[in-house]
Amino acid sequence: MDYSDILIQPVVTEKANALREQNKYVFVVHPSATKTEIKEAVAKLYNVKVVDCTTMNVMGKMKRLRGKPGRTSSYKKAIVRVAPGEVIQAFEGV
Repeated sequence: MDYSDILIQPVVTEKANALREQNKYVFVVHPSATKTEIKEAVAKLYNVKVVDCTTMNVMGKMKRLRGKPGRTSSYKKAIVRVAPGEVIQAFEGV
């Protein structure tokens, strides 16, 4: 799997922005990606030193549309902690 296939998109929410103060960045990743692959992908694509990686599977929520029950998509999320002083430029200015 290519590095650009592992990281699907960055997560930009209030909670994710609060984590940036602790040098933690949040990404939606490929469901079959391992922690080691995610660390390598972030290190190679953004030229930073990755210290830690935490992953979690986020289950889709039940929703209703016009009275019919449905479900939002499930996805895998990774919280990546980089070394102090390192910054991922994709998140700056957001």
